[in-house]
Amino acid sequence: MLFQKKPKNLTIPKHLAIILDGNGRWAKRRGMPRTFGHQVGIENIRSIAIECSKLGIKALSVYAFSTENWARPQAEVDYLMTMPAQFEKQFKDDFEKYDIRVVFSGRKTKMSAENKEILERITSNTANRSGLILNICFDYGSYYEITEAVKSISEAAMNHEIEVSDITPEVISSYLFTANLPPLDLFIRTSGEIRLSNYLLWQAAYSELYFTKVPWPAFDKKQLLLALEEFTNRDRRYGGLKG
Repeated sequence: MLFQKKPKNLTIPKHLAIILDGNGRWAKRRGMPRTFGHQVGIENIRSIAIECSKLGIKALSVYAFSTENWARPQAEVDYLMTMPAQFEKQFKDDFEKYDIRVVFSGRKTKMSAENKEILERITSNTANRSGLILNICFDYGSYYEITEAVKSISEAAMNHEIEVSDITPEVISSYLFTANLPPLDLFIRTSGEIRLSNYLLWQAAYSELYFTKVPWPAFDKKQLLLALEEFTNRDRRYGGLKG
């Protein structure tokens, strides 16, 4: 059963990011192939996105495939490359029902022409929606994102479109994939690992970090609520003092 309304006294982040970790290990413990874990994990993106939408979260960023994941076994990579097509086919109606807009962050140079077309079509078809923004980070890595931003800012400076003295954190943020999303409030990683793994490093500077041992396929609405309750109890001072 989905949340019908926001639980009382719960602080809702505007932007939530999740590292979707533990799919393969979850499947292995059940005697299933790693690809089965990824399949359930993909379906869970849909479930959690709908929960976030109903709770009033403005943006959800999910780490679906990293720039380092190309080193995984080829069969696993091949399966993960079917994710865009699965999204378009399986979740189109649900995302329309909940007014969810889908965007993709990441490089496109290693992606097949077919997947590029699918990503562009999903982005275009959902562009006018005003609900939750589901930011799927696909072939994404913060090193790549920040490096590309530096290149673009340097080019703008060489072309006298911007003065070096005018480069501020806000300007740098405007060159990142997340330029049109709210600042990141809460960063969740599932399955017990306690590291950021090259994910939204700039954006996470003042976000609250939450680590859980629950693997992504088992991260349900109850686990989401526990994370939001923890977020509600955090004292966010941004380097200053209160009271």
